[in-house]
Amino acid sequence: MNVALLTLGIVAATAVSLIGMRHYLLERVDTELLASRSALERTGFTRKEVDALSAVGSLREQFTPGPSGSGALPRSGTLVTAVDRRGRPLSFAAIAPTERQIALAEAVGDETALAAFAEARDISIDGTPHRVVAARLADDTVVLLAAETEAVHLGMRKALKLDLAVGTLLLTLLALLTMLGTKHRLRPLEDIVETASAIAEGDLTRRVPAGRDPVTEIEQLRIALNSMLHQVESAFETREKSERQLRRFVADASHELRTPLSAIRGYLQLYDKGMLRAPDDRSRALARMNAEADRMGRLVDELLTLARLDQQPELRMSPVDLSRLVRDGADDLRAQQPRRPLTVRAGGAVIVHGDESGLRQVVGNLLSNIRAHTPVEAAVRVELTRTETADRGPWVRLEVADDGPGMSAKDAERIFDRFFRAAGGGSADGPVGSGLGMAIVQAVVAAQGGTVTVRTSPGEGLAVTVGLPA
Repeated sequence: MNVALLTLGIVAATAVSLIGMRHYLLERVDTELLASRSALERTGFTRKEVDALSAVGSLREQFTPGPSGSGALPRSGTLVTAVDRRGRPLSFAAIAPTERQIALAEAVGDETALAAFAEARDISIDGTPHRVVAARLADDTVVLLAAETEAVHLGMRKALKLDLAVGTLLLTLLALLTMLGTKHRLRPLEDIVETASAIAEGDLTRRVPAGRDPVTEIEQLRIALNSMLHQVESAFETREKSERQLRRFVADASHELRTPLSAIRGYLQLYDKGMLRAPDDRSRALARMNAEADRMGRLVDELLTLARLDQQPELRMSPVDLSRLVRDGADDLRAQQPRRPLTVRAGGAVIVHGDESGLRQVVGNLLSNIRAHTPVEAAVRVELTRTETADRGPWVRLEVADDGPGMSAKDAERIFDRFFRAAGGGSADGPVGSGLGMAIVQAVVAAQGGTVTVRTSPGEGLAVTVGLPA
């Protein structure tokens, strides 16, 4: 496009300059011819009077042909000839017409019309361009005055060749610079194509490298594309993680449900085969089946709770006194494990805006987790405080800590995974959980705009901190 525009510009400039040059040079020739015609007509001479005055040296020098016999004056290069009414060349200034003067008369044709025409016109004599005017003497003799313009056309041809040479050079340089500049500017697009190809082949970590010009549209495209690729990679990783969690969740759920179902099926088979004849055996088998059925029911309830939280249900938000829920949970723990040391710091009303049933489940799961996974002699501390944060405003902090065996850093990273149970520890009288309690705690708190953090180490106990907006 740039080369085409420059080409049009050079052509237009060349045309304008040549037209102006031709007009200027021909105007000078015409001025001299018209001046000579005016001077000749102002004298009022007839052809015979001009012949009579031919002896005068100055006049003879004015109209005598050159040494070559061309009829052109040595000084002005003007070709002069007189013609009669029929257009035939006549002698002028006592000089017989030459071949070129005869050719001039033939080229003019209608000398009468030329004499009446105020401007000079173009003719060609033996293939050579001339400008010609006609002067009428007192005896109606027409004198033709012609000036050769070959030098004008030669100069124009040279100027045209020079313009073409310079224009070609400029176009070549512009084409090279445009090609180099385009290649340099399109290099980021090549990087984008390479990055897109790599991503299509599965390398989601590839990014478009930074360019040298941070303000161009291509650089803005690079930034936007890299941002999009980062989101795509994050979404892909999230999807893969979700798929892995789903597969592990299905496998763990199948395993957890298989255990009570196998126990119930086993006892039913014993009963069907008549192996439970004694009343005590039947009572014990019935109690075990009821216990496994309860365990399976709790597991199904917890799975349903997690499924509902994953679907982001509409919560019943209302002002809730969290200190009351904490005291109720502590009373339940004292009733279940009277010998466990328990300290509660939750004086006064601490109001939060949340779902009461969900928050009650959070407190219950945290205390149940302690009851199921720590020895009965391990002390428990429950503390509820209000804090003020710069970015989130009023904040309620609930910390449930125990002096149990604690967890390793590796296990602590998976504490919120579904069906995860750390190795070691255990309560003397607490049932082994399903591994969904902490996952439910995290899901419920996140649904209400809160956070859950864990602080633990082997032998140092476990402290779970729940943060909720006041």
